[in-house]
Amino acid sequence: MEDRFGADVTPAQVVAAIDEHGYAVVERLLPAEQVAAIRADLTRVLDEVPLGRNDFEGFGTKRIYDVFAKTRVLDDVALHPLLEPVLDALLGPHHTFSAPVGIEIGPGERAQVLHHDDVVYPLPWPHDEVVLNSMWAFDDFTEANGATRIVPGSHRRAEGPYDPDQATVALEMPAGSVAIYPGTVLHGGGANRTDRPRLGVILEFCAGWIRAQENHVIGVPWEVTATLPPRLQELLGWNVYPPFLGNVDGRHPRRYLPPPPGRAGDDGTGPSG
Repeated sequence: MEDRFGADVTPAQVVAAIDEHGYAVVERLLPAEQVAAIRADLTRVLDEVPLGRNDFEGFGTKRIYDVFAKTRVLDDVALHPLLEPVLDALLGPHHTFSAPVGIEIGPGERAQVLHHDDVVYPLPWPHDEVVLNSMWAFDDFTEANGATRIVPGSHRRAEGPYDPDQATVALEMPAGSVAIYPGTVLHGGGANRTDRPRLGVILEFCAGWIRAQENHVIGVPWEVTATLPPRLQELLGWNVYPPFLGNVDGRHPRRYLPPPPGRAGDDGTGPSG
């Protein structure tokens, strides 16, 4: 089974590659002009972002948290038609953002410790997938500039300590590409041995029945959320996991969003509406 595909890939191919390898890379999924626009606006945001506070964040790395409160250029990326069926297959049909974050790895940054993203949840192993990551490249990702490192097959891990010496592959890919991998796979950001930063955005999703890492309902102002497409509102936590997880006074939480100018409010009739 291949682990790399072009923009004509099907969701079934991506799911099969993740099942076999623990990841799939789709090259040049976004057009160059969209990549340039996204990169320009994220650079604006990064001007106000401090460097990391610890080894995990990276002392030479900038991270844009609460990204959907700070820019609109990623809205279409989050709603890319390739993502939804892959997320449905691996997390189930009711999923949300967990921790979407822009990551600019600066020159001289060391490799991040290898880790599993699902360890933030106290679930016994083995368990179903509860986290899925999509890492979008807005620079060319190379082994030299800090491309994400993956330990193939580690999504079938046994319990035990992380081994930083395990063989990794660098997910090299041109700008506009995406690497998709589950929270069960062992991975980490690579070292940047070049003289230029490397920019990527992780759109991390989680199953709808567990708590997201970021609280987007508070982080993204309600008046901003009210202007977004309903599906993006749901990904930001304004949703219900059937039959009623996440309801507000027995009603769908979108009923409590202020209606945007020129649009009526949500007309759901109950927690699952």
